[in-house]
Parts: sequence; C-alpha cells; structure tokens
Amino acid sequence: MNKNRLVQLSRAVKDLIIIAVFFILVLTLSLFFDVFVFILNLIKQNPDSIVYVDEIIVGLLTLSISFAIFSWRRWQETKRETAERIRVQEELIRIANTKAETERIISKQLHIEIEQRKRTQNHTSK
Repeated sequence: MNKNRLVQLSRAVKDLIIIAVFFILVLTLSLFFDVFVFILNLIKQNPDSIVYVDEIIVGLLTLSISFAIFSWRRWQETKRETAERIRVQEELIRIANTKAETERIISKQLHIEIEQRKRTQNHTSK
C-alpha cells in the first residue's frame, strides 16, 4: 500500500514537471513568435506596459489547460483507487461473513457432539 502511494505520488510529481516544462516551452515560443500581434495593435494606447501581454496570455492559457489535464488525470486515478478499495472491502466483508458462518457451524456441530457423548456416557454408566 505504501509503495503504491509512492508510485501515485511520483505520477503526480511527474505530471507537474511535464506541465512546467510545457509551460516554459510555450512561453519561450510565444516570446519568439508574436502570436497575438493583433492584441498589441488593438491596445496601442500604452505600448510600454503591454509589451509582454501576448506571452502572458499564451502562458496562462497553457497553464490552465495543463492544470485541467492534471486534475482530470488525478480524478481518474482516484476513481480507479476507490473502485479497487470498494472491491477489496467487499471481499473482506465476504470473507468475514464466511468465517463467522463457518465458526457458527463448527460450534453447533461441537455442541451436538458433546451432547451425544454425554448421552452415551449416561447410558453406559447406568
């Protein structure tokens, strides 16, 4: 169980690293290629304060999509883990019920055997 948790943690960390690398890659590409030049043309009133608007928008868009994918993957993992836990819990309940039923049957059989031995001892002693 502990090893399984470490594997899941490493998947989450791996996904976050991939998101960070992808974010940096997209941000770097958007710095070299002016993807949103039309935004700069629309907002020419204050060009000094909006030099990196397109890079910020692309970066934030990429980050939001990446976090959505990250969240979806974690949700899928949680669904699988929950289904597995429910299955194991049902199996444990079934085993416990079987054990209890077996113990009840054995107890009943022992009680019957003890009663039969008492009767045979009473008949032989008379």
